[in-house]
Amino acid sequence: MAGKIKELVPAGQGKETPPARREEEYPLFSLQRDVNRLFEDFFRGFDLRPLRMAEEKWSGFSPKMDLEETEKEYRITAELPGMEEKDVEVLLTGNSITIKGEKKEEKEEKDKSFYHMERSYGSFQRTVPLPEGIDVNKVDADFKNGVLTVKLPKTVEAKTKSKKVPIKSGKK
Repeated sequence: MAGKIKELVPAGQGKETPPARREEEYPLFSLQRDVNRLFEDFFRGFDLRPLRMAEEKWSGFSPKMDLEETEKEYRITAELPGMEEKDVEVLLTGNSITIKGEKKEEKEEKDKSFYHMERSYGSFQRTVPLPEGIDVNKVDADFKNGVLTVKLPKTVEAKTKSKKVPIKSGKK
């Protein structure tokens, strides 16, 4: 049953997941990572952000999600900072759950010598495939302090299907 948690990992929203890179196969990868870190450290002292960080801000909002499996349920936790319950929608279908919403952010600063207004808007949608054995009539969603928690209880049959497999040592 523990293998079912892998089925909860989002499919990448229509994009293929790139294969994992090993540094020995890509010698410039570690150099690029070090140069990026150097620029981030440099700009941190000036209260400025490197170009890459600014691009990420405007490239769209995709909430961070944690997926967890317990004996009784699957749990999805999504971080939605700056959002309210009314901005979020949870849709359950037979074999997937979709979390979608719209984030609106406005920042205004006034002083005698300047006026600064910054607005950013973005919508998101994350669909997670669900394993069999979820009691769809008891699914529960809770939103508190910018964190959405969706509890997907397992059916009685799904709870009893797991079997502990004994592990043998490789010694003879």
